[in-house]
Amino acid sequence: MQQLFDLIGKLAQDDSGTVLIQGESGTGKELVAKAIHRHSPRKRKNFVPINCAAIPEDLLESELFGYSKGAFTGATSAKIGRIEYADGGTLFLDEIGDMKPALQAKLLRVLQEREFEPVGGLKPIPVDVRVIAATHRNLEQMVEEGLFREDLFYRLCVIPVNIPPLRDRAEDIPHLIDHFIQTGVREEKKMVTGFHPAAMQALQAYSWKGNVRELENLIQHMSILHGGKQVGYNDLPEKYRGEVQPGSQVVELSSPDVSVPEQLLLFSSGPEQQDDIWDDNGVDFKGLVNEFESRLILKALKATNGNKKEAARLLNLKRTTLLEKIKKKELQWKE
Repeated sequence: MQQLFDLIGKLAQDDSGTVLIQGESGTGKELVAKAIHRHSPRKRKNFVPINCAAIPEDLLESELFGYSKGAFTGATSAKIGRIEYADGGTLFLDEIGDMKPALQAKLLRVLQEREFEPVGGLKPIPVDVRVIAATHRNLEQMVEEGLFREDLFYRLCVIPVNIPPLRDRAEDIPHLIDHFIQTGVREEKKMVTGFHPAAMQALQAYSWKGNVRELENLIQHMSILHGGKQVGYNDLPEKYRGEVQPGSQVVELSSPDVSVPEQLLLFSSGPEQQDDIWDDNGVDFKGLVNEFESRLILKALKATNGNKKEAARLLNLKRTTLLEKIKKKELQWKE
């Protein structure tokens, strides 16, 4: 994603080249297009989006090119199209793979000649517009199958941008979640405060067929149900929890940087439960907890050869917190 951000910056500076953004639905193609426009010299002009798949074919042409008065029944006055409205700015053609061949030819002329004719018009109108197109389809395959014009494809694909699906960049999920939470806070919504490490690990293991859009929807869903709280593993909808058997206990130990098996190593040879710690007066709870905490710290230091930073990571503690505990308990580790 850092490479993508760098590419967006370069594309923004070159405001003439046509850009083709490819990626699965929900990966944020329009957000990338807006970012390119917002950081380009065209930012003071219009960013005009149009979804080629959402508008019927017989209306898409007039939406794009506009029409002259009397061009068809009901055209009582002239109307400018989105291409003309985007003059000096950016035209974003979403799902261009759904555009019919007849319109593909007319769009090709806009890219080649920098002019267009409204429906029913006779005089070409010059236009200075940057075209950014996006699709979830494989346009190269569509060209081979004769479903998309080859000349238009190469006109569009001057600068290709590929957005990887969310399942291939799980390390971005915590950052995206934080972004969505902060956005909601700025809008004065009651958002969740975060996700427990075990819940975060489950989200990073999920396949995310709906990509970033699905993740954003989940954050909104969780904020409605658990606003002001941290989301635990068992708070997640069932499909995000993976293959967990009903009634099984989820040990919420891990953090995004520490796996559950790695942390469980700390318990592998820990003190066994003993019946003789119980007497008529009960147990020394604080003392036992303090002793167990000390053993965990010493075991973590042993597992990391005395590296306090790594030991803190393994214990899911801040390094300063670990150092305070070592000093307070007067613990000493020897190899």
